[in-house]
Amino acid sequence: MVTVTQDTSTAAPAPSVEMFFDPVCPWAWMTSRWLMEVERQRDLSVTWSVMSLSVLNEGRDLPEDYRALMDQAWGPVRVVMAARAEHGDEVVKALYDEMGTRIHPGGTKDYAAVIRESLDAAGLPASLAEAATPVAGDDVDTALRASHQRAMDLVGDEVGTPVVRVGEVAFFGPVVSPAPRGQDALDLFDGCVLVAGTPGFFELKRTRDVGPQL
Repeated sequence: MVTVTQDTSTAAPAPSVEMFFDPVCPWAWMTSRWLMEVERQRDLSVTWSVMSLSVLNEGRDLPEDYRALMDQAWGPVRVVMAARAEHGDEVVKALYDEMGTRIHPGGTKDYAAVIRESLDAAGLPASLAEAATPVAGDDVDTALRASHQRAMDLVGDEVGTPVVRVGEVAFFGPVVSPAPRGQDALDLFDGCVLVAGTPGFFELKRTRDVGPQL
């Protein structure tokens, strides 16, 4: 009997993938569900990092209702950063999933309740909820702004959340609804990496005619 051993020494290493999210953004939620589907089918592992719509929109002239949302949006993202600081990177995705499930398909607008319930469901200390109040210059605020700035450094400051980095290629989005499944998810992933990695390519856009189909 002849034993054939597959030579994997020349196989390309799996690319490093990172997604920057804000827990309150429904479009980031859709993108995260798509990226999870890609991760399920491909040899890659996604790192989940934070950016902040509240930081992005500081000092901007916003409609009253959106300004109110940005004021509230500090809470969830700061609590994620505090959880990471105290318990490590491995808790970020679990906490994001708990928060996002309540905010988006769950439709909960009470972010204090979202934070409290999500911490409990993720097995994290309730005391982390204290980080929700923004305090300029504290460790959580400093780390949040640094994480947000890292996303902006990858794609520029004329975008929002989410930002996805695949190896050395980074892009805003994709903004998609519903989140593709199966081969469609892989095709979208490959297409995004291809166009974003094309020298001189900057933007491809059309008007949204549907909301997040959660």
